[in-house]
Amino acid sequence: MPKLRSLGCPTCKTIVLRQDPEFPFCSDRCRLIDLGKWASGAYVISTPITNPEEMMDSEAEERQRSELLDGRRDSSRQQDDGS
Repeated sequence: MPKLRSLGCPTCKTIVLRQDPEFPFCSDRCRLIDLGKWASGAYVISTPITNPEEMMDSEAEERQRSELLDGRRDSSRQQDDGS
């Protein structure tokens, strides 16, 4: 027999089965309460939203730093080997 998957309703903590039509909520009422909390600002995403271009720039800078360090390590190894 397959294991039934369940979850507690985020609003009222009632156990809800995955097959229930309102999953992950137990009812339309709980779904609307949750939506209202998002709309009113009661829920927030804790991580600051950053500009994707800034993220790409910082990733490129990190890659350049890593490549530079790898190049220095390789050249120091060659000098240690007497090459």
